[in-house]
Amino acid sequence: MDSRQWRSTIAAAQAGDRHALNELVAGWLPLVYNVVGRALNGHADVDDVVQETMLRAVGNIGALRDPDSFRSWLVAIAMRQIRERARRRTPEPLAGDAGDRAADFAELTVLRLQLEGQRREVAEAVRWLDDEDRQLLSLWWLEVAGELTRRELAAAVGISRQHAAVRVQRMKARLEVARGIVRALEGSCPELAAVTARWDGRPGSVWRKRLARHIRGCPVCAGAERAVVPAERLLAGIALVPVPAGFALSLALGGKTSAAAASVGWSAKVLGALTKPAVAVTAGATIVAGGAYVVTRTPEAPPARQIAPTAASTARPPTHTAPSALPAATARPAPSPTADLYGTVVDSVDSAPPVNTPPGALPHRTESGITSSGGPKAVLQHRGESVTLKGRGYVLVRWQISPKNRPGALVMPAWTGLKGKLFHVASGGGRRMDDPLPGSPGGYATGMGGPAIGYAVLPAGTQQMWQNEYFYLDGSVTLTQNERGCDYGLIVFPSSWDEVHKDIMTGPAQGVIRYGLVRDNGKDTAPVPQYATRSAPADPAAVPQRSRV
Repeated sequence: MDSRQWRSTIAAAQAGDRHALNELVAGWLPLVYNVVGRALNGHADVDDVVQETMLRAVGNIGALRDPDSFRSWLVAIAMRQIRERARRRTPEPLAGDAGDRAADFAELTVLRLQLEGQRREVAEAVRWLDDEDRQLLSLWWLEVAGELTRRELAAAVGISRQHAAVRVQRMKARLEVARGIVRALEGSCPELAAVTARWDGRPGSVWRKRLARHIRGCPVCAGAERAVVPAERLLAGIALVPVPAGFALSLALGGKTSAAAASVGWSAKVLGALTKPAVAVTAGATIVAGGAYVVTRTPEAPPARQIAPTAASTARPPTHTAPSALPAATARPAPSPTADLYGTVVDSVDSAPPVNTPPGALPHRTESGITSSGGPKAVLQHRGESVTLKGRGYVLVRWQISPKNRPGALVMPAWTGLKGKLFHVASGGGRRMDDPLPGSPGGYATGMGGPAIGYAVLPAGTQQMWQNEYFYLDGSVTLTQNERGCDYGLIVFPSSWDEVHKDIMTGPAQGVIRYGLVRDNGKDTAPVPQYATRSAPADPAAVPQRSRV
């Protein structure tokens, strides 16, 4: 996440633009949550420290001189709040379930990102680090993932880059020791079992030293250290942990006063809405956990339909759940005969149709042809690559997801600079990306990954894409590839009604998994693509899911 690409949004927020301020809070919340969550290892104080960090950032945004330094400034605030929390805390023995809470963030990382093998091992090894090492690791993890620079890491810790290099090397050495402990505890060494007979199962410095000493002198446990991939190579492929569904960002709560929140521009009506659990409403925008905009509208706009995403439907592809058990699509409201309806309906989470059910009729919209800046076959393989489409006709976007190369959170592509109208008309290609791949053992492997390699994880509220997604454009728009976490590519083809119809009507008898799905009703109430906007933001990855374009 590069703050330079947020320059215009940051400048607008400093000038008092509430919408820009909302975008900053939503866009940067996951980064702050990951820094604090790893530094405190999932302690119950994580929510409070995140709240305090975001409140201080919002309250002091006007004092930031250089918008390009926003990221390092925000991370430095988070680290100061972490250290302040450590100074305020009174040391006391863990009681009740407090010891279990200390492992929450390691478990959350493994479960929400579906980590396996040595990636899972690194995440679990964090439990064995001391507080100071965990704080440094929370920054270094983001550095190797491309979210922070070494200069920003050093500034956040308050030391020089040379000193930071020494500190990182020492922390990495202790992390490797912790990885060895995780591997050894999963083994079957009888001597280690005797050593841990009185261990209560809680990681700590005393037992880290004791177990490390055993591993160094044990041929069984030491042998588990062979063929180990360096931690930085493993961490580079792990995305930000999505903010949990139960986390509600409320700058008016967590011990803060309404006056403090009102000082940054929220009205009494908005402050009242902030008390709703798991959802925070700011300046006309509804934000769900993870910072995903579900419905956005200006105060003067008529009420828009709210889509209620479910974490279960988007957190991981269903490999054991029958399609019929997935959440049903949200019902669409009856159109108003007096309103301009274009753009009021956005795609919502839906269930896969039965494999043997042919789709409904595909409306035939007017075609005069589509021109593409990428030619007849635009290949978008890396973040920031884009293609501009113009004309009146159909467009195919073919998905190629590569969790084998790098699983994790999938940052969806964005449609920006829209002039005219754009509809999501059909899905095809013979399968949804979460369908089991033919020939995979037990049907575990899907286009979104599997237990052996990890999964591509969609943002909350995102509709599962199919192999081929079809759109109808009447005007011009730019599609940008936003790869950051999970590795994926897009191939964009100008298409036609005949090609769309042929694809979606190819049924299981021809060797594919399922028929396609028609989404177009031929009217302006047809679905509008997710992550579409008429503006051209500096960072297309920050485009919220809107209900009006």
